[in-house]
Amino acid sequence: MYEKFKAIIFDMDGTLVDSGKLHENAWSQTLNHYGIPIDPVLMRSLAGVPTKETVIFLAKHFKITLSASADEVNDYKESIVKATLHTYVKPTKLAEFAKKNIGKRPMAIGTGAYTEEAKSVLEACGLIELIDHVVGADQVNNPKPAPDTFLRCAELMQTAPEDCIVFEDAQAGIKAANDAGMFCIDVHESMNIVNDYFLS
Repeated sequence: MYEKFKAIIFDMDGTLVDSGKLHENAWSQTLNHYGIPIDPVLMRSLAGVPTKETVIFLAKHFKITLSASADEVNDYKESIVKATLHTYVKPTKLAEFAKKNIGKRPMAIGTGAYTEEAKSVLEACGLIELIDHVVGADQVNNPKPAPDTFLRCAELMQTAPEDCIVFEDAQAGIKAANDAGMFCIDVHESMNIVNDYFLS
């Protein structure tokens, strides 16, 4: 049934790219620098939410006044990400699936990261040439869990939402894909399907 989809959308972090250690390190340094408590369970629940929105949420959750703007905190975290990219990131097994679809179906990245950072990560992993479009949170008015990111991907690929298949690992992204009217594969719950069907 999966061949019926005309276009493919990948989330980036945790889906097409193994970047868990990259962001764990960047977040730990950033939160410590700005005096924001670190709650690993809470941070995992915010996976897929853009940095600025995460910072604002954390400040409200912990009832603290930030010493800097969300933009400054975002820039600080992005600087750590850039400095440590080649140490921490690598492609996941889904990269092989992406390679098999070059020239067959258009492919896009729909991510909660900002576009410049996303392109840097994809370049570091040798994946940028596989992807036709990269849509970061800075390109839409309402990032994940809103559907705007994935709808923008579909628009750029000139494909109807119902003809797109999305690969996601985070609840925010899964909700975004569902609300966009797209078929979504949860790569954590369906890894056996991903391995057996898509990578065979």
